[in-house]
Amino acid sequence: MEEKNPVKSVVDKVADKAKDAMAPSDVLPGAPGSRPPQVEEPTDPRKPLPPKADQGAPEPFTATGRPTGAPAGVREQNGSYLTGAQGLRLSDSDHSLKAGPRGPVLLQDHHLREKITHFDHERIPERVVHARGAGAHGVFKGYGTASGVTKAAFLAKDVETPVFVRFSPVLGSRGSADTVRDTRGFATKFSTSEGVFDLVGNNIPVFFIQDAIKFPDVIHAGKPHPDREIPQAQSAHDTFWDFVSLHTEATHHTLWNMSDRGIPRSYRTMEGFGVHTFRLVDADGGTTLVKFHWKPKAGVHSLVWEEAQIINGVDPDFHRRDLADAIEAGAYPQWELGIQTFPDTPEQTFEGIDLLDPTKIVPEELAPVQPIGLLTLDRNPTNFFDETEQVAFHPGHLVPGIDITDDPLLAGRLFSYLDTQITRLGGPNFAQLPINRPHAPVNDMLRDGMHQTAVHSGVAPYKPNSLDGGCPFFAGSEEGGYVETPVQVPAARKVREAPASFADHYSQARLFWLSMSPVEREHIIAAYTFELGKCYEQAIKERNLRVLAEIDPYLCEQVAAGLGLPAPKAAGALPDVQPSPALSQVGQSWPTAGRIIGIVADAGADLAAVAALRQSILDGDMVPLVIAPSGGQLGSGEPVTVQRTFATARSVEFDALILAAPGAPGGDAFGARDAKAGNGPVDAGTDPRVLLLLAEAYRHAKPIGVLAAARPVLPGAGIPQDAPGVLVNDDPATALRGVVELLALHRVWERFPAPA
Repeated sequence: MEEKNPVKSVVDKVADKAKDAMAPSDVLPGAPGSRPPQVEEPTDPRKPLPPKADQGAPEPFTATGRPTGAPAGVREQNGSYLTGAQGLRLSDSDHSLKAGPRGPVLLQDHHLREKITHFDHERIPERVVHARGAGAHGVFKGYGTASGVTKAAFLAKDVETPVFVRFSPVLGSRGSADTVRDTRGFATKFSTSEGVFDLVGNNIPVFFIQDAIKFPDVIHAGKPHPDREIPQAQSAHDTFWDFVSLHTEATHHTLWNMSDRGIPRSYRTMEGFGVHTFRLVDADGGTTLVKFHWKPKAGVHSLVWEEAQIINGVDPDFHRRDLADAIEAGAYPQWELGIQTFPDTPEQTFEGIDLLDPTKIVPEELAPVQPIGLLTLDRNPTNFFDETEQVAFHPGHLVPGIDITDDPLLAGRLFSYLDTQITRLGGPNFAQLPINRPHAPVNDMLRDGMHQTAVHSGVAPYKPNSLDGGCPFFAGSEEGGYVETPVQVPAARKVREAPASFADHYSQARLFWLSMSPVEREHIIAAYTFELGKCYEQAIKERNLRVLAEIDPYLCEQVAAGLGLPAPKAAGALPDVQPSPALSQVGQSWPTAGRIIGIVADAGADLAAVAALRQSILDGDMVPLVIAPSGGQLGSGEPVTVQRTFATARSVEFDALILAAPGAPGGDAFGARDAKAGNGPVDAGTDPRVLLLLAEAYRHAKPIGVLAAARPVLPGAGIPQDAPGVLVNDDPATALRGVVELLALHRVWERFPAPA
């Protein structure tokens, strides 16, 4: 496993820049433009401003895969003056052409017609699933450790491949919130020298269904009710729980979704899985079955449910903002790509687990994940629509050395992904959009169609031909041609059936439950209780309790108690399974780079100590945010810049807090101005919004450092001074050290004691 961080030097440079800056826009990511605006409207013509330093567009390749050699900004706006679509300079775009100032608008107004017509057609159909996405450009570097099992060129040692990654919840529309309880997509487009390879996976390694013919059913069940179009982007409703309780092969995935995995802290701390079993082919034609895993270098970390609910109201763009800000700050998100390998036997099973069943995992204790490469996301999109919205993935985009298996869910995806792009992107030429263009030569003999941007030459787009000199020619495997693995297909009859091994719907769900820590189990109980409590029909609640009884009696009893219903018993003996510690998110230590620490200060704070804390946090490649009664700066001479006020700060933004001062009340600390302040300060020395900030951070098990001057604030927030993760210290450096040590564990888990 590669330990050296290849972007450390970039992070250091960004941190150094932040240390020397005073204005918030210099310190923090998120500035909307590449240069600060002036107060007055600019009137002197000038060229368009360049994109921000963190942004990058698709590399300039032609529609047929030729590198153009053009500069990166070749597709950006051109010229200093406003024009129409045909390049005609325009003198006015505020007024329609009329017969006099109060007269009728004239039909001859070509600019009005062009402008409105284009506006009327700006939107394309959103994805049926994964509609709300966030994307980024990056690079993948192969370790070479996969060379023994695959000839795929991009996995060779030190080969660097451009990538584009799109993260997305499944159920919600484009306008939904980020931190809903849902499965997340983790789709990666590798623009390799041998063609495009798309690894289209999720943050949960199993799926709701075993056969793609059920995909419309599970999505129809999960989507809002068709009569009212509610609820949006969530599974807490009758149709979803009706389906999964009747179609019990969904049980394993549903349990994952009800766990903390259903509400990740960020895309940067989210695992990814290929879900299916794939087949790798080596240089000699040997084959190995594999499952793909993305392991975040920052560790796996989730929200607690109350955090997710608050965020959905306070910042519904929380996940996409976090991803973009991290890249802009130089704290580049990274994942290692790993594989679990299995012998390619005719049975296609491993340790009794059917590798073609997408509702099953292979525990890492049985087949360790072997790292084969490093993904680094280092550039934000320049234009969301052109890149994140128009990127088109397809599990059938393969390269030599990677092949599919007979997983019946994968078979349907191989059809569905291609089919949906044709409707959504307006025709069969979606591969010619800049974000989708291959970085390998393309000579496909596919012609015409809507949005054709290649200019094909020759007269013979067919094979065989002599008029074009026989070109293009077939490539054998020696020339890099893709040859499907000649898998022996056993004699069989046509049936609509599933293998007998697919009938086990509960053993792996029980394995997952038993692998959770006590606090994670309590979160699962709370999730089931909440979701089923939102259902209307009692029969659906009772039926789901029967399913839970087949997983674990404690789980079933506790959810039943929350619903006010009797707990049923399992129909038979529960499966005897061995827990997999690798499935738990609790108990490991992770890097803290990119984590956000809030520093509560006011005019009476020791500003030298605040400045030193801020500097130390930056030195640790973390992000300090000073929170004060009002914006601007604290002190004079060497003032401290304020990034958040008591009105704008909320605990969910921070991974930890340091209380450097009591937090004197702000001038807006009354309910009519800010409801968080209630009736104003009870204790004249502390703003009530600081007490709320602390109480929420404590409730969500976040580390809290408290300097001497702020010690009296704790009782007002209901926080015991000797509580786990509350670090009271007169020395700012010591307090910060303790906070960072706890941050590496993600949360102060001791604050969530398991019930007796």
